[in-house]
Amino acid sequence: MPAHTKTELAEITAKEFSKLDKLIATVPPTVALQKDADDTSIKDVIAHRAHWIGLFLGWYWDGQAGKTVHFPAEGYKWNELKRYNADLRKRQAHLDWPQAVARLKEKHDALTTFINDHSNDELYGGPMKGARNDWRAGRWAEASGPSHYRSAAKCIRAALRAQG
Repeated sequence: MPAHTKTELAEITAKEFSKLDKLIATVPPTVALQKDADDTSIKDVIAHRAHWIGLFLGWYWDGQAGKTVHFPAEGYKWNELKRYNADLRKRQAHLDWPQAVARLKEKHDALTTFINDHSNDELYGGPMKGARNDWRAGRWAEASGPSHYRSAAKCIRAALRAQG
């Protein structure tokens, strides 16, 4: 169930990141780099989650500045996420496992700061500027943070099972 207050958002963000961080700590670097049948590694999943937090923060600040907000990114539509994510993996191919983990922690810290720096009304008082839908900034933050942390943990556990 989605968070509806700043307090709930802060709590679920911290809780889900803590679980993911503990799981990440168990992944050996060699295992993190192994590709699956979809040409995706655990490292790719973690780097992807970090990137999407950055996308959210960019969407928020662009909306606040009255700029056009490109969802999910300039040149892509929501129905092109598969292509966007494949292009992202190519752009992030140079990252090693420690770099991907560091990026996730950095973006998590930025998300936590964002949540802490905004009031409940700023997070949940109305639709996020520029979003062209009725989602609140807090809901977007949750989708890019704790929801993505849960799905990353699920992907990691499945990859670890598949790799034996």
